[in-house]
Amino acid sequence: MTGAAEAGRVFITGASSGIGAALAREYAARGASLGLLARRGDALTGLIASLPHPERHRSYALDVLDHAALAAAAADFMAAHGGADIVIASAGISHGTLTERLEDLAVFESVFATNVTATVATFAPFVASMKAQGTPCRLVAIGSVAGVRGMRGAGAYCASKAAVHAYCESLRLELHATKIRVVTIAPGYIDTPMTRNNRFPMPFLMPAERFAAQAARAIARGDSYRVLPWQMGAAAKLLRALPNVVFDRVFAHAPTKHRKEAA
Repeated sequence: MTGAAEAGRVFITGASSGIGAALAREYAARGASLGLLARRGDALTGLIASLPHPERHRSYALDVLDHAALAAAAADFMAAHGGADIVIASAGISHGTLTERLEDLAVFESVFATNVTATVATFAPFVASMKAQGTPCRLVAIGSVAGVRGMRGAGAYCASKAAVHAYCESLRLELHATKIRVVTIAPGYIDTPMTRNNRFPMPFLMPAERFAAQAARAIARGDSYRVLPWQMGAAAKLLRALPNVVFDRVFAHAPTKHRKEAA
């Protein structure tokens, strides 16, 4: 990926905090023009004001579940900047869930809508334009090591991230003959507001800024799948290799994520 494309036109969802905001800061430091999308308009305004050359960046205060508004934001960004070089679907939510609790079905649906369907809705408006550009482009999904094996009390989140990984594999094959590379970044434990709610040990916890710098390098290379930090990648491979009988015995009593209580 050339320097112009690497630090060119970057559209990021879930950009108001956490991984999305860290990626925004990383790409702004590289000289990119950004389209930043999140529900909290005030947070986006503050973030853009803190970035180099704030006049280059556009904010879109909307929910990724509003697919029509998301498509309109994508069209506005491409019209303003003549296209897009990198699109990062970073919006995501995480809640503990228990299948026996009927009220958690709505939480399952919400997690899948935000983590999976919204990823598709983020990429879809850009594909035709990226094909027409004929230059190296990237579609980037933020997955998770949680998608490698299911964990107790985290069925919605683990299943949604596994779905993101499989979706990106399919999309990678769809776009194989083009100059669009599909990149899946699978974070381990990254220090963000989301992980600070976890009530269990988080090995290899990584600062968001370091994650963003390493993710940007993987995106520039066009890596198809990258776990960060690398130690979690090694741990994920070991987990995947464990026989089910061993995995079940080890993790059947692991701590669970916080459930979202009914309003």
